[in-house]
Amino acid sequence: MNGIQSPPCSPTLAPTPGLLTPEMIKECTDFFFANMYPTMPILHRERLEQQAIYVDQNVDTYCLLTAMCAFMMIQPGMGIPGDPLGLDNLPGANIVSGTLLLEETLKVRKSYDYCESPTQNSLVTSFFIFACYYGLDLHNKAWFHLREATTLAHTLDMVKEETYHQFDMIESSRRRRLYWLLFITERSYALQRHRPLSLQATINLPTPNDDPTDPQNHLLHGFIHLVNVYRPFDDQFVALWNKTRTDCSPAYLSSLQKQLSDALPVYLNTTENQTADLRTSQQWLRTIVWQLSIQNGCLSSNCDDPSMTFQYPVDIARDLAQMTSQFSHQSMEVHGVGLIEKLFDVACSLTDVLSLLPAQSDPFKLGPRDYLHQFMTMLSVLRNGDHRFLPLLLNKVHDVLPGLANPMLQNVPETTQMCADVDLFDGFGNTGISIPPQNYNTMATSGPNDYKMGHTNGGLAFDKRMEDLSSPSVTASMSAETPPFTSPPIMNSGMEYQALDYPGFHDLNGHNHALDYKREFNVENRESSFGVSSPGGMSEMSNGVVSVNGNGIGGRRPPIRQGSGSSYGMPLREVYRNLIMATFRDQVLAPRTWE
Repeated sequence: MNGIQSPPCSPTLAPTPGLLTPEMIKECTDFFFANMYPTMPILHRERLEQQAIYVDQNVDTYCLLTAMCAFMMIQPGMGIPGDPLGLDNLPGANIVSGTLLLEETLKVRKSYDYCESPTQNSLVTSFFIFACYYGLDLHNKAWFHLREATTLAHTLDMVKEETYHQFDMIESSRRRRLYWLLFITERSYALQRHRPLSLQATINLPTPNDDPTDPQNHLLHGFIHLVNVYRPFDDQFVALWNKTRTDCSPAYLSSLQKQLSDALPVYLNTTENQTADLRTSQQWLRTIVWQLSIQNGCLSSNCDDPSMTFQYPVDIARDLAQMTSQFSHQSMEVHGVGLIEKLFDVACSLTDVLSLLPAQSDPFKLGPRDYLHQFMTMLSVLRNGDHRFLPLLLNKVHDVLPGLANPMLQNVPETTQMCADVDLFDGFGNTGISIPPQNYNTMATSGPNDYKMGHTNGGLAFDKRMEDLSSPSVTASMSAETPPFTSPPIMNSGMEYQALDYPGFHDLNGHNHALDYKREFNVENRESSFGVSSPGGMSEMSNGVVSVNGNGIGGRRPPIRQGSGSSYGMPLREVYRNLIMATFRDQVLAPRTWE
């Protein structure tokens, strides 16, 4: 795809000898095409392996490979290639490995002007850097490099259809897929973080016949479906979502909901991994449109269109709960925290509506409470619950539904597996049958008397309260940053919620971890459980400090990753850098050889 010529670079910016080994390139390439290719069909394996042979002679290729390996290293299930010291068993070792490779990419990239003379490799490198920062929960840097990638796409004239006619079949198909991947990613990120758009649907969609030599071209059907799901979200919607426009009509939003419903066929000719991503994204986007509808006062309790009613999040939650119950754990795990965040948003909208719904009259029929419990279970299982969204949802349930939260959740289990066994509600719409603590009433936050409405007029009361929320006088006073139905603000894990009335998620005995924040992290004693994610979804770390004793970290498992640093007393990069670099010591001291 690109030549192998490389300009001379400063010794301080030269590639680190032995850091990017042939073994690492091979294992990361295998992992990419086995797990990531269905959602990122942007590389050609044979050409990538050909370029890897000359990686010493081309810094552009070197940066591409280091960025790809960095992204692969922070994926769950990816071990450290060539690990004689057993670093794979250390929690966070893969994060540090990925961070070292990411730093290497950024360093070497300074040695040449990729902005003035960009290549396809340069663009893919920027995308992988974005994906790494997304996975590390550094969203300002992630946004910068995503914007850099879309800017390079404009520089390469990838927005014009005629541009693709000048390349051979393989490169043309990969460039086209890359453009649409950026198209999808930019829209997803714009909706999650209220960012503007820069790419439009100005070129033809890819087809499975674009590259008949691709042995995985049948997987392109799922990729095309994903494009169609995001395609209706143009500048008009994003401007309304970001509140830079106010001319929002019920007809437009109803039409958008219909487009979303028609975007996917009933039966998908896709892999299970792709189906999980497609169905979850579809229901999440339906939730986003509904949130915009209520912000603009476009909902009605008497509308014939279910998508324009107040109870629509219950329908969305029901559909998504039924779909996800058919997916394997692995098919959802592969999409990482991006998918987890979508489940979280759906659960938050359901929680908001649930606080205004009357109690279910039929205890033997699945209802909104059951769907919420299923989402809680999924969030506790995916990534072993080591992400910020589980404590955030617990916090939201605690604040919005104080009368419905099971008293057992006031002292949350120390492991996410135990949390999955805790029932939020009993089968009759009441709180759990366990005896609440003596101070339970004082622990609950003040709020409406949830579920105390009578069954006879409960629906009328619900509609009245929802109409009050969506009335012009109310919606006009709402802040642009805080819509009435949305996810809570991003916070750290439950163990840092010192102001709340209940202890952190990982604390069963009410232990105050804040007292342990000043203690050092003992590398000798720790538990090994770790996992990170991808841009369809990815994970986080934090700068917290956890106590250590002879039985492990504080006698219980802390939240592994939150925020932007380490979950332990000192940054993981400081703890493990020497250990991980020792893995490459032989290669650093010996001449590099390439197979």
